[in-house]
Amino acid sequence: MAETKRDFYEVLGVEKNAAADQIKRAYRKLAARYHPDVNHEADAEAKFKEINEAYEVLSNPEKRQLYDQYGFAGVDPNFAASQGGNPFEGFGGFGGFGGFGDIFGDFFGGGARARSGGSRAARGENVVVQVEVSFEEAAFGAQKEVNVSRIETCDQCHGSGCAEGTQPETCPQCRGSGQVRTTQSFMGMTMQSTAACPTCGGKGKLIKDPCTRCKGKGRIKRSHRQTVDIPAGIDDGQAFRISGQGSAGANGGPNGDLMVNVRIRPHELFTREGANVYCEMPISFCQAACGADIEVPTLDGKVRYNVPEGTQTGTTFRLKGKGIPYVGYKNRGDQFVTVVVETPTKLTKEQKDILHQFDAATEKAQPKRKSFFDKIKRNFG
Repeated sequence: MAETKRDFYEVLGVEKNAAADQIKRAYRKLAARYHPDVNHEADAEAKFKEINEAYEVLSNPEKRQLYDQYGFAGVDPNFAASQGGNPFEGFGGFGGFGGFGDIFGDFFGGGARARSGGSRAARGENVVVQVEVSFEEAAFGAQKEVNVSRIETCDQCHGSGCAEGTQPETCPQCRGSGQVRTTQSFMGMTMQSTAACPTCGGKGKLIKDPCTRCKGKGRIKRSHRQTVDIPAGIDDGQAFRISGQGSAGANGGPNGDLMVNVRIRPHELFTREGANVYCEMPISFCQAACGADIEVPTLDGKVRYNVPEGTQTGTTFRLKGKGIPYVGYKNRGDQFVTVVVETPTKLTKEQKDILHQFDAATEKAQPKRKSFFDKIKRNFG
């Protein structure tokens, strides 16, 4: 009995009306969690493949539309047949296949995949790693070392899969083409289809004396430390791509890419929203009332700022250009500093007496307080 697939929206944990950026965020979070290089649970690799399959469809507007309308059959012509249903169901008749030849080729086991054979060049898989950086490293960029586990071309056989001094032999059944043609009858018509050669598996060649290191595969899995450049301004949860540093391609295909997911450690003073930096700074009642020159911490060090007299708690001021660089640009965001007037605690009797005298003497200098009590009198008598 064929295994039942989970709904792609369920796999990524998003609603069917989710926007493209929501789908991307959900994918990045799950991919970082279940990548086999990070998660060593038994089912991590299977979940990672399931997540990638779902994202491949839902991130493509055309494929997503087909999936929403026809389900799995809309994105995989072989799915309906594998589930025991009508292989043409959900495709609007024959039109969706681009011609009768493709229809019958797929129905008889041929189709585009089989016709191309297994010996075609294939791009290597992308490799995903995660790196943790400090707030400042994310803001200004840094070099970090990451552990990369990827598939590489075997250095013993140089990708041939053959033992030293030997060469692969041409498959006698397909004569090196990797394909065999079959003739079958369907609805009173004789149809020809092409399928991968069963003897060589579509490779067109046979390896009788395989390489001892890669067991004839031509590729091996290796781990190495690699230095990566963290781009200035990158945000938490974002990723960047290093082209060609993923797994090696098959049959001369190009390498995949290295995808680096970034996690930023929280800062003791700062938070950020995009390129802007935010912090809270306590000031005394005297500084708020009389005004003062204060030292404000920024990513560039301390700067002087004049707090005007009469500043209220919760007032926010801006330090232009003291935020985080925009990725790929020299321009920077701003820093926003919110002042919080700190109320003294554990006062002595003498200090309290002084404050009471001060409060009485400054009653007319507190217009908001006077206005508030005037409103109370008008409303409650």
